[in-house]
Amino acid sequence: MAQVIYVIKNVVVLFLSAVELAMLARAVLSWIPMEPNKYIDLLHTFTEPFIAPVRQLFYKMNWFRGFPIDMSFLVSYMLISAVVMMLSR
Repeated sequence: MAQVIYVIKNVVVLFLSAVELAMLARAVLSWIPMEPNKYIDLLHTFTEPFIAPVRQLFYKMNWFRGFPIDMSFLVSYMLISAVVMMLSR
């Protein structure tokens, strides 16, 4: 049973690490002016389910309105990083 939990934990860590990498790629590509293409759409499709709930919470609570940085993106990234760090122990 411990081996099954170990494998599941490592798969979750690997998946969340891939999400972190995709979020970093999305952030870097957002600074480069370019036409939307299928790769950028793929990054948005892959990362948006992790960012949207935090964005909706901030919108409902009226937090960070008019803030120049997308705080929902930053908070989502930090939450995913915290989960990865906790599971990696």
